[in-house]
Amino acid sequence: MTEELCFWTAVRLREAIARREVSPVEVTRAVLDRAARLQPKLNCFITLCADEAMRDAKAAEQAVMRGEATGLLHGIPYACKDLVNTQGVKTTFGSLLFADNVPAEDAAAIARLRRQGAILIGKTTTSEFGSKCLTDAPLFGRTRNAWHPDRTSGGSSGGAAVAVAAGLAPIGIATDGGGSTRIPAACNGVVGLKQSIGLVPHSQAEDVIGNLTYVTPISRTVADTALMLQAMAGEDDCDPWSAGAQAADYLQAVQSARNLRGKRILFADVPSGRPIAADVASCFESAVGLLRDLGAQLAEMPPASDFDIEPLWRTINHTVWKARFGKMAEEQPDRMSPSLLQQLALANDYTAVDYQQANFARTRLFRHVQALLRDHDFIVVPTLARTALPIDQDLFGKLEIDGRLYDEVRSNWFPWTMPFNLTGHPAITIPCGFGRDGLPIGLQLVGRLRQESDLLAAAAVFEAASNLLGRWPDLEVQ
Repeated sequence: MTEELCFWTAVRLREAIARREVSPVEVTRAVLDRAARLQPKLNCFITLCADEAMRDAKAAEQAVMRGEATGLLHGIPYACKDLVNTQGVKTTFGSLLFADNVPAEDAAAIARLRRQGAILIGKTTTSEFGSKCLTDAPLFGRTRNAWHPDRTSGGSSGGAAVAVAAGLAPIGIATDGGGSTRIPAACNGVVGLKQSIGLVPHSQAEDVIGNLTYVTPISRTVADTALMLQAMAGEDDCDPWSAGAQAADYLQAVQSARNLRGKRILFADVPSGRPIAADVASCFESAVGLLRDLGAQLAEMPPASDFDIEPLWRTINHTVWKARFGKMAEEQPDRMSPSLLQQLALANDYTAVDYQQANFARTRLFRHVQALLRDHDFIVVPTLARTALPIDQDLFGKLEIDGRLYDEVRSNWFPWTMPFNLTGHPAITIPCGFGRDGLPIGLQLVGRLRQESDLLAAAAVFEAASNLLGRWPDLEVQ
């Protein structure tokens, strides 16, 4: 029973805890024991806070026994990416420069989870400052894929994705600045949502006006993601994009969804000129067919040249990084990731005019996506162009797809994640099958701004029909 609890969904745990069938102490101890046992194999945690978690679990148990009112996530353990501030628990950003940093307060999203009764069990690994699509950093080394030890976990929220996929936590907090939730979610066969900009306030963004990063939920099921979003969403003074945002009953929307009748969906495999692995293309074709069988009306998206936006994303993102980390790189380069230093160097050639023109282009991209979604409910695309890369993949090295080598990892492996960071539209990746190598393949659904109820409901209908929830990595045979 103890090990079985590690793969119960958050929704099931919530109901069982409320009925006093399972104790928060029992659940928390189970995931902590599993995390301690598998951490040497996976390397997905940088900090486990067992004492604090057990203290909170005992308090949660006592509240239930006293019959007190409880929150949406009462007694449910969660793991949190090491980029997101947690009061009194070390938050290093994957950097040697912040190896002993202990925040004085929670990030806005974490404060909300705390108020809803969730129990933090540890901080999960990330690339340094979340700076790449692979999870490794000088502070802790590489995080391994939950399905295969020789493959990457993806990034930059690789630790959170692996912890959830491997049953070390039912839910996790990630972040997404260009795909950092959706990439590792797809690599590890879990659900990763990047919600609409501002729906979950971002209290750590230094340029919140021009922000393209998000604090996000990650989980094993769409319903658990809905439950997390319900706890995290809503207006906050720290984030102007959150103005007017209100949490909806996302869980009810998911649980009442039955089919996709009348839903209009645009689909495309890759932007013009980009590669896609044969097994991903085949899996995507089957997923589109399933959406049609579920009642959706499918139409092929016009040639997607407007989505070849990696240079645009890079101009904005790397300029922001240059402002944030440039001085550190000048003063202590030997203590920073070589790949981060290389990315900072790319920003040396950008002028203020380049940066502003990139923001003009960002506006045009937003209007283009708005136009596509005016007459369609969703856009559906593959999350990644191939399954998880080798564990030792170099961000600036060649990308291999079906025996051919390509020069850029970002624009060729995950061309569909960055656009929606820039536009702010909600995008969710859900498992849709497995590749020839036995690794998960993800499907990304994109919806209208602030229409998360509709997006989550559609994802849940597909999830139920695809019948993949019974298949999880067997870590005992790796």
